[in-house]
Amino acid sequence: LEDLGLKYTEPEVYNGIVSRIKESKGDQQNYLERFTNTLKTGLDKENFSYEIKGRFKSIFSIRRKMLSQNVTFEEVYDKFAIRIIYKPTLEDEKFEAWKIYSIVTDYFKSNPSRLRDWISQPKTTGYEALHITVIGPDAQWVEVQIRSERMNEIAEKGYAAHFKYKQGNDHESGLENWLNKLKESLENQSLSAVDFVEEFKLNLYSKEIYVFTPKGQLKSLPKDATALDFAFSIHTDIGLKCRGAKVNGKLVPLSHRLNSGDQIEVITTSINKPNVRWLDFVITARAKTKIRVALKEEEKKIAEEGKEVLSRKLRHLKIPFNEKTINELVTYFKLKTSFDLFYRFGNGAIDNTQLKAFIGQRNSTFLNFFKSKLRRKTSKIHKEVIEDSDEITDKFDSIVFGKEEEKLDYKISKCCNPIPGDKVFGFVTINEGIKVHKKNCPNAISLQSNYAYRIISAKWIDSTKQDFKVILNIDGVDKSGIVNNVTRVISNNIGVFIYSINIAGNEGVFDGKISLSVKNSSQLNKLIKSIQKVDGVKNVKRINRM
Repeated sequence: LEDLGLKYTEPEVYNGIVSRIKESKGDQQNYLERFTNTLKTGLDKENFSYEIKGRFKSIFSIRRKMLSQNVTFEEVYDKFAIRIIYKPTLEDEKFEAWKIYSIVTDYFKSNPSRLRDWISQPKTTGYEALHITVIGPDAQWVEVQIRSERMNEIAEKGYAAHFKYKQGNDHESGLENWLNKLKESLENQSLSAVDFVEEFKLNLYSKEIYVFTPKGQLKSLPKDATALDFAFSIHTDIGLKCRGAKVNGKLVPLSHRLNSGDQIEVITTSINKPNVRWLDFVITARAKTKIRVALKEEEKKIAEEGKEVLSRKLRHLKIPFNEKTINELVTYFKLKTSFDLFYRFGNGAIDNTQLKAFIGQRNSTFLNFFKSKLRRKTSKIHKEVIEDSDEITDKFDSIVFGKEEEKLDYKISKCCNPIPGDKVFGFVTINEGIKVHKKNCPNAISLQSNYAYRIISAKWIDSTKQDFKVILNIDGVDKSGIVNNVTRVISNNIGVFIYSINIAGNEGVFDGKISLSVKNSSQLNKLIKSIQKVDGVKNVKRINRM
């Protein structure tokens, strides 16, 4: 199929390669016979039952090598391929494959960098074989593939052939792993059709790396997988409780990209919870799916708590907690569902000040006259939403920039006019600060190619669901255990994490800076008040830089 595609997409290239292959067809056949006869001598001595197939590499394969290596047809060094298909005489077919490898390398010098061992660790597609490249007669490079009859059946006929040989073998292969991943995606009801297709592609089209657990077990992961992807590949609970990782004995962040041969140890804690930022760097479909499911479960818990908080506050204000009041609150705060409302009360995004502002407007007789008509139109719509919806809808209201997700001043570009929710990037102009463009803006390619150094990553966020990085400056009287007391107060606030801490004492006083993640200003203000109550702390204020 690839050769056929090349024939019509690049006919001149295709015909050129075909003509050169035909010119030397006789010589090719003679060469392959000389090579296979040498191998037969060695294989017959060891009484192997085998079949050898020789071929010239496909036209498309040769063309791909010419492009990737920037060479001519004559300079492509491994145009020949030999396949040895053997019938195992022992239960351990791997041993016999390596024995054949030893026979081949006894006669021909191998290229160590071209060894591909897909027997010890099969591809996730189920493919198993041993590939080596050797120098044959006349200093020509030849690729040799070593397969058992079972391996060849799977390679030639696909997955279904695997089960012909599976009886009595309890060992899970790459095929079972792949099918299990696909099954997980199909069973995940929370995925939209678009998300499913994207995650299916993540499973299907990925180059692999091979890494080790602390006990030496080999694991295959997609290329560019992170330490957090590895944690989820071990077990969902390990991924969700993952706090850090050690790669080759060195402590690394969860976003650290792994390389083949790395040994990874996952560090977990029972109090850890998944973070929406994890979705920015994990690449495996399994990790993305499990994180999204966990985040939705967490949102439901927060919404239930928020419902109780709202009910208690309205009862204190002597306002009935009923469908009518909830509809009024949803409309006032410009939300879409009651679930959105409960969630924002649960995480503190809507505080007492905002609720009192709603009460003040609600008690205005002038506004009530107009709002009564509006309620008649919207009450039926909201009634259905309240009963049926159990998901948070995103209310994109802010843009953050860079890896640190900082809030900076910006202007919306007039050439594409991005709206909340669009995929965007920032462009640093000379006189007008940062301008925000859509990623598919007509000017995007020109800006990114000519002024790459002025491009800054950006994205829309729902500030009520996002964690923010803040820096606090703390000073006071230096006392024994002061740092321990401050960090304990911070740790007791659910959802607050410490990024860094730097505190120094000098002749009875101390001064320091702490970098934290908080969900909103209400949570930050409560935290500052709690820290100020610690014995010895005099001042706590927010600053811009460490």
